[in-house]
Amino acid sequence: MEEVKRDFIIVGQGIAGSVLALELIKRGKSIIVIDKPELSTSSRVAAGIWNPVVFKRLTKSWMIDELTPCLNEFYSSAEKILGVKFLEERKIAKLFTEEQEINLWKKKVNEDMRDYLSEEILEMQEPISSKYAIVKQAGNLDTVTFLNAVTLYLKANDSYIEEAFNHDELNINSSGVSYQSINASEIIFCEGHLVKNNPHFNYIPFKPAKGDVLTISCRELDIDFILNKGMFIMPLGNHLFKCGATYNWQDLTDTPNPAGKEELITKLKKIMTYEFQVIKHEAGVRPSVIDRRPVLGTHPTHPQLKIFNGLGTKAVMLAPFFAKQLCDYLIEGESLIEEVDVRRFKPTNN
Repeated sequence: MEEVKRDFIIVGQGIAGSVLALELIKRGKSIIVIDKPELSTSSRVAAGIWNPVVFKRLTKSWMIDELTPCLNEFYSSAEKILGVKFLEERKIAKLFTEEQEINLWKKKVNEDMRDYLSEEILEMQEPISSKYAIVKQAGNLDTVTFLNAVTLYLKANDSYIEEAFNHDELNINSSGVSYQSINASEIIFCEGHLVKNNPHFNYIPFKPAKGDVLTISCRELDIDFILNKGMFIMPLGNHLFKCGATYNWQDLTDTPNPAGKEELITKLKKIMTYEFQVIKHEAGVRPSVIDRRPVLGTHPTHPQLKIFNGLGTKAVMLAPFFAKQLCDYLIEGESLIEEVDVRRFKPTNN
């Protein structure tokens, strides 16, 4: 095979790998992405929701003031480059179950949450009689449309290989790395939960969680916002809705779990009495780290090896900001935020 030279090899084209690829290209770097989509479905089955609020404590999501402008700028720019629409701002309607939740909401609005929480407490009759309020500056990314558009863009620029990465074929040398016929200065692993098979980064304490999601059809349900009450219900158009998600730390396969399906159906029936039909049942494994922070940076003994992973349930929200930070680190020599630097974890052996 003809020798290929690139600045970076990226392994994995989920949300992390896709965003990083576009950011590196934007900065004039040559890349090649190696990915086999069937190996990990997490990014493709995700609803792609970004929510600036942690409902459990009704606090700001970590670093949200920095993340929001970055995600809006990145995805809006990507839409122009890729020629496809995949970003949509949406309000999230948070349904209340007790008066105590309402009082906490009002308290938070008057403290530091005014930018993200609506002041008005509203009354909903359908699909359930409940008081609710609106989360602002939220929305969702159509992950399938985004990932497919990035794949086509990479293929058009001779920057994509569709195959499973074989770690045994990676050679590390003084000038960089080589993989099959590809020579690069550095390789960046964006493998999601499949990092468990990576002999160089499998020491990182990941705590992956499987999530089941449903796509349902319901002609009576008529909402243009994301509904949240112990689960999300997100309109897709044409009377279709994406609903989820479950958390399972034992079954770490991408195979849809019947118990997960039943759990979601039970929750749906508590929220609405409308008849609905399950159109699709999907599952994926979220690549979360034990401390719930992304992990990026350089391998402790092989500086040619980098990682960009651990974005978990908030990948859509986190990826643009931290892809930018990783590129600043790689290209400009800037420091990483200590909370996300891979050096916070020490390998048992290198």
